[in-house]
Amino acid sequence: MTRLIGHIKGSIIFTTIAINTTLCVIPMSVMGVIKLVTPPSRFRIGLTKAAIAFADYWVRVNTLLLNSFHDIKWDVRNHADLNTKNYYLVTSNHQSWSDIVVLQTVLSGKAPFLKFFLKKELIWVPVIGIAWWALDFPFMKRYTREQIAKNPALAGKDLETTRKACEHFSDTPTAIFNFLEGTRNTPEKHARQNSPYRHLLKPKAGGIAFVIGAMADQLDTLLDISLHYPGEHISFWDLLTGRLDHVVVDIREIRIPQSFKDKDYQNDPEFKAEFQAWVAHIWEEKDDRLEAMKKG
Repeated sequence: MTRLIGHIKGSIIFTTIAINTTLCVIPMSVMGVIKLVTPPSRFRIGLTKAAIAFADYWVRVNTLLLNSFHDIKWDVRNHADLNTKNYYLVTSNHQSWSDIVVLQTVLSGKAPFLKFFLKKELIWVPVIGIAWWALDFPFMKRYTREQIAKNPALAGKDLETTRKACEHFSDTPTAIFNFLEGTRNTPEKHARQNSPYRHLLKPKAGGIAFVIGAMADQLDTLLDISLHYPGEHISFWDLLTGRLDHVVVDIREIRIPQSFKDKDYQNDPEFKAEFQAWVAHIWEEKDDRLEAMKKG
């Protein structure tokens, strides 16, 4: 009976989130269309801020739903001086689709709304694509090594397109998010990688190197967030049904070295090795932190 009640609650929450999403996405999409035909101006900046306000409202409603239906223990260990007017590069370990909801919940009202780099093709997703654009989510076109080998003129274009995607961030404080592991950590993936870490997959440093290079004048801080879910139930549906009832979040603030600004990660082997060593050190400390969190 308890499990059945949990599934009923989960269905109600999921349906309400879907309705809330629709009600927020529609006005954001309208703002996006207006932005398309509006030249750069204070009015255009105002449209972006209004869209972000709708997105923040969306997160607050979703959080209220979860906390109203379930008694979730939020153990947030914040070691950072968070501010909604600052710029952040944010990363976290990745175990479940619950991670996104948890991150949005714990950072809501404390840091700028989280934004992700999206593939350029996603802008054509009906309705939500233009809503992402209204929120100034950066859309990217990345070139593979094979493409660059065939056309050397493409070398460095990745950084150039990243810079263009980040240009409008000068008007609104932003928290750019990236899962360094690139995918959810599972025992199968961990074994396949032969990962040197106990609780993490190998980090992919290239993505955040491009972001730091593109936002050299704005980014000074990396928020390193470690997520731990005590117990066996960690899926998004477990979160909606109440079986995921304990969340541990550790937030650390790391200064981005000035020497990393305006460097070419793709074509500078010395910088690439230095940057990867920096990320590896962060990952080693995160692995130790997660081990301590798991031991309680």
